Amino acid sequence: MRRAAAVLGVVLALSQLAPSPLRAQVQPTVAQVLVLDTERLFTESLFGRRLADDLQAKTEALIEENRRIEAELTAEEQDLTRRRPSMAPADFRAEADAFDARVQEIRRERDAKERALQQEAATGRETFLAASGQALGQLMLSRGAAVILDRRTVFLSTGAVDITDAAIAAVDEAIGDGSAATEPDTAPESAGETAPR
Repeated sequence: MRRAAAVLGVVLALSQLAPSPLRAQVQPTVAQVLVLDTERLFTESLFGRRLADDLQAKTEALIEENRRIEAELTAEEQDLTRRRPSMAPADFRAEADAFDARVQEIRRERDAKERALQQEAATGRETFLAASGQALGQLMLSRGAAVILDRRTVFLSTGAVDITDAAIAAVDEAIGDGSAATEPDTAPESAGETAPR
């Protein structure tokens, strides 16, 4: 009995997948759900590449600055160690404490700069997603879809519903590398017209 019920369940499931004239008329010819690789959208877009280049340059500058400061502190520490035998213990302790305090302060400043870079990266991604929303919405509507899902949340899909390449092209056309978004708009608006958003 259980076996017959299982076979019946499989047959019913397959019949739902089988095309029928009625189903062909009811179902739209376009996908109602689209899939988007948001990571690729960001990293391969003009905006994402510009942001990555900017952050890379700032990171390399920070690393170089850290190396220079480390070399200066190492030289200062070696100088203090070399002078120690000729110094009064109280004088050495005072200089050593001042040196340690400077090292701790510099470390806090370095950590703050690294956190600021991480925050800049996160803010840039949020700005990108907000700026690309309209282009993605238009792409979704042009495909007759009701929703776009992040590819990472989709268990299984066909390549036909993946719009990542089209999304990259649409977003690049709409917002470019994003640098214009930071420039003030000085063009006067015509009467009765609103600036595009």
